[in-house]
Amino acid sequence: MEKRPPVIAVMGHVDHGKTTLLDYIRKTTIAEKEAGGITQSIGAYEITHKGSKITFIDTPGHEAFSKMREHSARIADLAILVVAADDGVKPQTQNALEYIKKENITCIVAINKIDKPNANIEKTKSDLAAIGLYLEGFGGDVSWHPISAKTGEGVNDLLDLVILASEMQDLSYDPSVSPTGVVITSKLDPRRGGIVGVIVKNGTLSQGELIATKSAKGKVKILNDFLGKPTKLLVPSAPALILGFETLPEVGEQFVCGNEIKKLHIGTASVQTGLGKNIKEEATISLVVKADEVGSLEAVKGIAERIPSDRPIIIASASVGDIYETDIKFAQSTHGIILGFKVKVDKAALNMARNEKVTMIQSDIIYELEKELIEYIKRRNPKEMPSIEILGVFGGKGKERIIGGKVILGPVKNQGVFDLWRGGKLIGSGKILNLQSGRKDVTSAETGIEAGLLVESDIEIRISDTLIFI
Repeated sequence: MEKRPPVIAVMGHVDHGKTTLLDYIRKTTIAEKEAGGITQSIGAYEITHKGSKITFIDTPGHEAFSKMREHSARIADLAILVVAADDGVKPQTQNALEYIKKENITCIVAINKIDKPNANIEKTKSDLAAIGLYLEGFGGDVSWHPISAKTGEGVNDLLDLVILASEMQDLSYDPSVSPTGVVITSKLDPRRGGIVGVIVKNGTLSQGELIATKSAKGKVKILNDFLGKPTKLLVPSAPALILGFETLPEVGEQFVCGNEIKKLHIGTASVQTGLGKNIKEEATISLVVKADEVGSLEAVKGIAERIPSDRPIIIASASVGDIYETDIKFAQSTHGIILGFKVKVDKAALNMARNEKVTMIQSDIIYELEKELIEYIKRRNPKEMPSIEILGVFGGKGKERIIGGKVILGPVKNQGVFDLWRGGKLIGSGKILNLQSGRKDVTSAETGIEAGLLVESDIEIRISDTLIFI
């Protein structure tokens, strides 16, 4: 048996400073480059502190990535729970602690942002005690240290605590056994194919070895360290990228090599649901989900599945990779929309989506994607948005239409933008150019009022159509 470095999961609530802490430790600027200032995929980094190596896993703080945080806790030997001294315990703080306790791993608390004027370390200790985490000197035995990830104050002392805690665990591995480890990232690169991030837990992984998880298999054709440099051999606790999987494995899966592969029943990663044949536009909201990697895909699917809606939300398709014409065609065939997270849109696909009026919601920030999806669902429910039922159509010129209708739900405002619905289907959009009530120009019309409208719309408006205002 040989000694191995510790694997540390850095956990905590969004914006409490997890990535800023690692940024200071690694002397890089990853935090500044991340969209929205939050880590949105698991990254693993190896550092050396006073001659000892430490592998850090930077875990996302947004609640959508709960499943990814669970995987991080599972592969870690020790967790640093980051809590902001100016904000205290938050929902993801509690969520992270639940996984730490569930996996029974050692926890060190970093009380961050002590440089803030409103920092309150004693209150933060009390907040932690209220959720069952008792720090040293405050009724418990959990090690902790006050830090400022921004200035670096206390960070070296925190790393000393990490080294001390890991030495007490006597972490070791057997270099003679077949290598095993855990998948921490899984993404599709348009040029290089599947790129899988792993951490070896036992044995040593070599280039050329056969490798497999329960959902995927392949051969280690290319082995790069966490800096992207080629390497022939990977020892435990060191993170690396592998090229050679035939299909993408699931994030959090264990991998095995050599003869151990025969013991696995290898299936296929469940990232494609394909329910298109059973989808009816009037009855459901159909989504075609695309994401940059498997872990992110699961997070986006989780958001979609928990959003409240008057109609069932069905994930017709979910896959890793950029958006292409085939995705637009599938969305069109299932009367669905594209939901894209941290992906690009092929130029031909963008033109097809515009021509076929396929809705695409995209963002590199998870909570903005969620917000836009909620707004879209609201627009699909006339009961929740300002609306007018069309009672008369009186002509027009070009794209302009003169119509009359009754306000079903107000207020409807002049210059308002609307979606045009017919028979429960979204068929077009438009804008009010002028709004009248009682033959007088008005700025808005309330519920129950009959109004005359001059509107601009690409679609011919008919009696009984409904205008839903966005």
